[in-house]
Amino acid sequence: MRTARLVTYLKSSLWVVPVLCVLAGAALSFGTLAIDRAFDYEAIPSVLVGDPAAVISILSTIAASMVSLTALVLTITMVVVQLAMGQFSPRIVQRILRDKPSQVAIGVFVATFVHAILAVREITVGVDGRGHVPGVAVVTALILVLVSIVVLVLYVHHIGQALRVSSLIELVGTDTRALIEREYPAAHEEAPRKGIVRARQPGIVIAIGFDELVTEATRADCMIELLPALGEFVPGGAPLFRIHGTPVGLNEEALHAAILVDEERSLEHDVAYGVRLLVDIAERSLAQSPFQDPTTAVQAIDRLHDILRNLARRPFHDGQYRDSGGRVRLVVRTMTWEAYVHLAFDEIRLAGAASPQVSRRLAAALMDLRSVVPPERTAVIDHEMSLLSAAVRAGFDHELDSEMALSPDGEGIGEAAGRNRRDVVTAIRR
Repeated sequence: MRTARLVTYLKSSLWVVPVLCVLAGAALSFGTLAIDRAFDYEAIPSVLVGDPAAVISILSTIAASMVSLTALVLTITMVVVQLAMGQFSPRIVQRILRDKPSQVAIGVFVATFVHAILAVREITVGVDGRGHVPGVAVVTALILVLVSIVVLVLYVHHIGQALRVSSLIELVGTDTRALIEREYPAAHEEAPRKGIVRARQPGIVIAIGFDELVTEATRADCMIELLPALGEFVPGGAPLFRIHGTPVGLNEEALHAAILVDEERSLEHDVAYGVRLLVDIAERSLAQSPFQDPTTAVQAIDRLHDILRNLARRPFHDGQYRDSGGRVRLVVRTMTWEAYVHLAFDEIRLAGAASPQVSRRLAAALMDLRSVVPPERTAVIDHEMSLLSAAVRAGFDHELDSEMALSPDGEGIGEAAGRNRRDVVTAIRR
């Protein structure tokens, strides 16, 4: 148990890799200085590295810069820890401290610092300005500076990616999956099923190679059904394709190559994900109360309204892809007009119906959409309008407030509010 405790402590410590890098930097410095001494400081001509005074200035600048970079990385790491504790979970901190790119970045910077400090003490300056310059050590220091710049850029990119909630979830999920493989090595695997091709790794389907799948299905003389939809998560080992017919020499590698799976949805091919992001923004602004930030919710509804208006008259793919002979070779689940409308409005209505600004903007969007969609697509709009009316009336005690909150207004509560109020009062008096 002592060994296990020590291994756990070392894995979760931020200092282990940097300390090893410090030792490596010192060893590198001693090694390069030994080479310079062996060649009597003439391994690299001084004309290439500069005179002693210039080299001292260069190495001193390198050392000071590496201290600043190390402080920067440590500061960013602490900020990431604080953000993770506040937004995700305090229990994720241990996993963040194990982040190897952060440890390597700190290690490279401190190793460069140590090398520069040890190399500068080897320089001697004579009365005439000449002296011994360890050329190999200086060139090595310059190479380490270039490496440090590359590491800094990669670290900034990495930390930006690592802050995404999907990356943290994937991090924990991957580690847990590896632990399951280690702790339960004799786990029973699901028996193969005829006509089913299973996913090799977990992830979200972010791109589908329709042409490639149709080509393979045509070659094997079968029909392929893709079971998860675009943007849907598929667990590792879960059914990915269902094969219909009697395929001849079906190449499963080609099927897997035609599906791109990642840890997070993407806007490259997934229109519904763009709608989902706008809905998330609106919901977050209404999370604590319908009156927390209705203006942000209205701005999100503006864009949702625009997106649905652009989709209103467009044809939607039926999810059936045919070969050159007109035979169906690939079936994929696709988004419909009804699915887009429910995705865009249902959750915002539930979260913000009690806010007149939100409900009025939703009513305006629904009325405008109803005026532009083909007759066969109006049913879902009417359904949404009835749900909005019921939700608003349940949230207000006074009839005047309910009628006001259901009056369409493209600004939420804007210029139309005065006209609406007069119309409602007149109608009620009658």
